[in-house]
Amino acid sequence: MHNAYPRVTDFTKARKRMVEEQILMRGVKNQRVLGAMMKVERHLFVSEGLRHQAYDDYPLPVGSGQTISQPYMVAAMTEALRVEPEHRVLEIGTGSGYQAAVLAELANTVYTVEFIAELSLGARRVMQRLGYRNVRFRIGDGHEGWPEFVPYDRIMVTAGAETMPFGLVDQLADRGRIVVPIGRGSQMLTLGVKHGKRLVQRSLMGCVFVPFVRGERNGRP
Repeated sequence: MHNAYPRVTDFTKARKRMVEEQILMRGVKNQRVLGAMMKVERHLFVSEGLRHQAYDDYPLPVGSGQTISQPYMVAAMTEALRVEPEHRVLEIGTGSGYQAAVLAELANTVYTVEFIAELSLGARRVMQRLGYRNVRFRIGDGHEGWPEFVPYDRIMVTAGAETMPFGLVDQLADRGRIVVPIGRGSQMLTLGVKHGKRLVQRSLMGCVFVPFVRGERNGRP
């Protein structure tokens, strides 16, 4: 039976076990990504009553009908982006802020867009409390991206699009990378690499995310 309120030392052990068993053993090898997953305290991005489950291998609800992603999916999507310290990253779907925090450990600046105001504001509060100063928040339709700061070196979409969102691809720098789930119902996590006006796409793995719909609530798996 779970202890509903583990000690902080237990969280540290649980996070180490999460990285070793759920992420490293399943093929994520990038040391910077593994380091970020070990550093970011996932239990602080869920409600207190769910903290005992924070390092288990599945999504958790974060309110407003949305979820925080499975740790492995966060790590796999992050590794696929190949984020470097000088990069500016656009994230579509802030949710609880957990994925943005992982990206913030790796990038120069993260620009994160969320349709649901209460989620965006909640994520901002948590990340400010944790001392993140390289994350900028916007409340709005994710399809529009964040034109003010284009181009972005990397773009991550955390909702399932029916097709590649080329409006966001337009905001991507040349040689930039975008990771997005594509399909109806279940999706295929897809990597796109931009070469001039051409986008080379590659399928990575099956996944299930909430649909990426215009003017409605977007979310994570």
